[in-house]
Amino acid sequence: QVQLVESGGGLVQPGGSLRLSCVASGFPFDFHGMGWFRHVPGKDRERVSTISVSDGTTYYADSVKGRLTISRDNTKTLYLQMNNLKTDDPATYYCAADRSRGGYPTGYVATEEYEFDYWGQGTQVTVSS
Repeated sequence: QVQLVESGGGLVQPGGSLRLSCVASGFPFDFHGMGWFRHVPGKDRERVSTISVSDGTTYYADSVKGRLTISRDNTKTLYLQMNNLKTDDPATYYCAADRSRGGYPTGYVATEEYEFDYWGQGTQVTVSS
């Protein structure tokens, strides 16, 4: 059974930091690119950052460049280090695994929602003073 379990969300003041984690199980983590998306009620889900499995190529939304860092390690965990959080960052953050199964070329990183097959339940991030 595929599982993606996010954690690390919470309440932080503007300018603060959080580190989100996503533990994967039930599928070959080392064969899938991964990503973080976020959703605010009333808006479309937004891609935040993604990372390939082949060579670690990353993508960042313009709104988070320089503040958020995506990474993955060999414990089947995906991370999102969030620094200098802003008042437009609050959302439910979702971890997702793409459908590559090792088939994407080196240097390619999935960025579109339809490219992601597996999704976690989300973790809430709130930024408030």
